[in-house]
Amino acid sequence: MSEEGLYETDIPGLNLFRADAPTSCMSTVYEPSLCIIAQGREIVQLGDREIVYGALSYMVSSVDLPVNKLVVDASPENPFLAVKIKIDPIDIAELVLQLGDGPQDSKPINAPHSACGMCVAQVDLGILDAMTRLVRLLDSPNDARVLAPLIQREIVYRALMGEMGSRMREFASVDSQSNRIYQVISILKERFAEPLRVRQLAEEVNMSESALYHSFKQVTCMSPLQFQKKLRLHEARLLMLKEGLEASTASYRVGYESPSQFSREYSRMFGAPPRTDMIKLRGETHLSMHA
Repeated sequence: MSEEGLYETDIPGLNLFRADAPTSCMSTVYEPSLCIIAQGREIVQLGDREIVYGALSYMVSSVDLPVNKLVVDASPENPFLAVKIKIDPIDIAELVLQLGDGPQDSKPINAPHSACGMCVAQVDLGILDAMTRLVRLLDSPNDARVLAPLIQREIVYRALMGEMGSRMREFASVDSQSNRIYQVISILKERFAEPLRVRQLAEEVNMSESALYHSFKQVTCMSPLQFQKKLRLHEARLLMLKEGLEASTASYRVGYESPSQFSREYSRMFGAPPRTDMIKLRGETHLSMHA
């Protein structure tokens, strides 16, 4: 990884990222994942919260979360380096069942809220060793096919047994409020283009409207409407970038009725009107909007 950019490796779910200088604010959607920063420092803006984490700390996102992020410590001599693996919530649930009651974990550092879907802790030697072994498998494709899934499961196991454990278990527990919000987020991801009906969402996950709104804000640091808007704008951006759609077509596809409203909200979120943003993105060959 000698050049800047996001690298989707040959190991499914394993991404590497390098930046040789501080970056401007980038908008993206974090899927359930675990990310370790090996060098440098990054700021992640989640709704009305700001999370800072740096070298030898790791972040777990338990649900899909739209965020803004920027690298703040990086140089050619000391580049920002990060490793991320996707986490399958089903794997977490299976491990939780296998482990039973876990240890009484300490509260993760830099946690913006006790129920937040994203939190940070210092990396421990077990997770660091497992992630190092996983990255080294990139040099041994034959071994990687067999060993990579096992090591990825080991990393999730070690996270469950560490500072992140209680938070991750909460999202895996079927009867918990956090798990119900995970279900709501899954519904919004699938039906983000439809009009938002909080009452219907509440009924589907067996919650009151007020409880849903309160818990949703705790987990995502934003309201359901703000969350849906960010999902719509990200999806429209992908449609324009990957399928070459015009802004008006993409806006209708994701549920907007007014192209002018779409353009205003797009500019507010991504820092430029759709056409200008697309020209910039298509001219970039290394740094990806999915970093």
